[in-house]
Amino acid sequence: MDILEKIVAHKKLELARSKAITAEALLEKSPFFARKTVSLREFLLDDRKTGIIAEFKRQSPSKGIINGQAGVFQVTKAYTAFGASGLSILTDNHFFGGHQDDIIKARGHEIPILRKDFIIDPYQVREAKSIGADVVLLIAACLSPMEVRSLAALAKSLQLEVLLEIHHQGELDHICDEIDLVGVNNRDLRTFAVDIRRSESLSPLIPAGKIKITESGISSVDTIATLKRSGFQGFLIGENFMKEPDPAIAFASFVNQLKKGPHESKSLRHDSTRSSEKTG
Repeated sequence: MDILEKIVAHKKLELARSKAITAEALLEKSPFFARKTVSLREFLLDDRKTGIIAEFKRQSPSKGIINGQAGVFQVTKAYTAFGASGLSILTDNHFFGGHQDDIIKARGHEIPILRKDFIIDPYQVREAKSIGADVVLLIAACLSPMEVRSLAALAKSLQLEVLLEIHHQGELDHICDEIDLVGVNNRDLRTFAVDIRRSESLSPLIPAGKIKITESGISSVDTIATLKRSGFQGFLIGENFMKEPDPAIAFASFVNQLKKGPHESKSLRHDSTRSSEKTG
């Protein structure tokens, strides 16, 4: 059993417990259900912002503890203030150390929030709405095209945007009309090896009209410049900031570099990584 299979198997157990504790009907009584959501698509198309979806992540199966000290409200406040186009917040607890309360705490900032988790059931979509998320992540590697369409349709009915994450050409058939944004994860969720050339090769195959987001392995402004030329408008970055003692300072410094522009032209060959990569 690979790591993705282990995560999904554990997620099914979590779901059973959650459903036993909180009925779906109760989720809809949350005050966040009446809240007008914020569009990540619009924020990514806003030239005044950075295009960065800044992630709050405490740990990962491949790296262990990344940052167990940072406070979610303070870090996401800085991400917002320094021009992030969106926030990505891990809510998986067992493997990533996240909590649903992390989104609730970050909700005080007027910025789109992506609930990053392994969504396999309609309950989790309603749960995302009930905790104040604006966007849900659907991962093609653990869903069929029919399941993606069904979950995405539910999300759209709740005014949530949908980010579909793909890893290879065989998952392109998961893209449907209900998908707002398509993310290419440069990290293989089964081996955790990273190669950002994956984004460059898949970009031309993503249908026109879908916002393209590249995820994982981005640690320099040169890489962002290269991937912008490949058509990407969003850049999901987490470990590059979270691994630092103060992620807020790390993000502010990166944004300053981004405003100055790339220092020199670099090929993706130099930025490509494997399982030893220390950023994400």
